[in-house]
Amino acid sequence: MTDSKSKHELVQEMINKVADITIKLGIVHQTTEDVSLDGRHITINGQKLLYFGSCGYLGLEHDSRLKLGAIRAIQKYGTQFSSSRAYVSSSFYAEAEDLFAQLFGKPALLLQSLTVGHMTAIPLLVGNEDAVILDAQVHDSVQNAVALLKSRDIHVEVVRHNRVDMLESRIKSLKDRYKKIWYMADGVYSMNGDFAPVKDLYRLADQYEQLHLYIDDIHGMSWTGPHGAGYVLSQGKFHDRLYLTTGLTKAFGTAGGLLVFPNDASFRQVKNNGRSFIFSIQMPPMILGATIESAKIHLSDEIYDMQHELKSKIDFFNLKAKELDLPLIHDNHSPIRFIGVGKPETGYNMVRRMMNMGYFFNLSVFPSVSYNKTGLRIPVNRLNAYEDIEQLLTEISRQLPQALADSNTSLAEIQKHFKRVA
Repeated sequence: MTDSKSKHELVQEMINKVADITIKLGIVHQTTEDVSLDGRHITINGQKLLYFGSCGYLGLEHDSRLKLGAIRAIQKYGTQFSSSRAYVSSSFYAEAEDLFAQLFGKPALLLQSLTVGHMTAIPLLVGNEDAVILDAQVHDSVQNAVALLKSRDIHVEVVRHNRVDMLESRIKSLKDRYKKIWYMADGVYSMNGDFAPVKDLYRLADQYEQLHLYIDDIHGMSWTGPHGAGYVLSQGKFHDRLYLTTGLTKAFGTAGGLLVFPNDASFRQVKNNGRSFIFSIQMPPMILGATIESAKIHLSDEIYDMQHELKSKIDFFNLKAKELDLPLIHDNHSPIRFIGVGKPETGYNMVRRMMNMGYFFNLSVFPSVSYNKTGLRIPVNRLNAYEDIEQLLTEISRQLPQALADSNTSLAEIQKHFKRVA
C-alpha cells in the first residue's frame, strides 16, 4: 500500500467519523417539514427554529415575481426542454444570457451549475504551455476541475491564502517559463466570508502580462457590486484578463452557473468546445423563467435597496457580536458570518445547544476547515429580522462559555487557533 493511498484512506476515515458524529447529534442530514417557507423559520423534527442557514442572502427565492416567472415558463414549455444546446436551446436561454450580457457588459454563458462551469471552462482555457496557481482556500469545485489538467502534465501549485506577496514571488519565478499564468481564487470565501484582494490582483495583472485571473464569485453575486454584479466588480471594472465565474444558487435566487468572459474569442472557445454545452441536457424552463425575472430586478435600481437592507443587518450583526465579545473572525460586510469555536467538540456542543433553544445554523468543521478552526457559520439574510439576529447572538453568548467548559477549552484557545488578538 502506498503512502498516498494510506493518507487518502485516513482522510476518508476522518470525514466519515465527523459525519457519523454530526448525524448522530442531529445537526446535519436533516429534512424540512414545513408546508411553506417564510425565509425566517424552518421546521425540523417537529420543532420550529429560527433559520440562519440560507445562502440566499437577498431572499429572492421567495419573491413572487420569480415564482410567477417559473410558473409561466412551465406553462409555455412544460417541465423540461430535452435537447442538447448544441442543436437547439429554449428561447429562455437567449433572453437570460442577453440580460446577463447587459448586467456584466461582457459575453456570458449560462450552464447547469458552477461546478459544471468550472469543469467545462478550465480545461479549455488553460493551455499546455500554461501554469496554474491556486489559492489554498479556492473552492473545491475549482480544485476538482484543475485536477483534470494533470493528465496533460500542466504545472499546478498552491500558495497560502490571500498572500499577494507569495503570489508575486511565484509569478516572477514562472513568467519566463510559461505562456500564461492562471491564478484561481474565490471572490468571497464560502467558509469565513473573507474577500480576495481584488485590487492587488488587478495591480499584479497590470504589471505581469502573463497573469490571468480566474475568480469564482458565487458568494459575492447579487448582494454587492453594480446592479448586483458581485464582489469582484465592486472593487473595479472588468479587467482585460479576468475570467469571472459566478452562480445563481445563492443570493440571485434561482439555479445554474455563469461564465463571464473578457472577450468574444474566449466565449466562443468555451461555447463551441464545451462538453457540458454539447452533451448535457438543458436547465428546466421554470429555472430559466425565474432567472429572467431575477435578472430584470438586478438591472433595476431596486437591487440597491435590497443590498442596503442586507448591509444594515450585517452591520447590526457585527455591532452586536462586538458588544457581546463573541469571537467573530472577520468583521467585514460579507453576509457570511463566522464565529470561531476552535475544537470540533465545542462546535458539536454549541449547535446542539442552540437547536435545543430554537435556532438552526451551519457548523463549519473538518474537512471544510482546519481541524481546530471549527466555527459557527451564520449567513445573514435580508429576510432575517433585527430581533432574530439579536436573540441569536445573545443566546450564543450565553451558551458558548458552557460549551467551552464541556469540551475543556477556553476563549483564549480560540484566539490562539485563529491568531486573533483578544
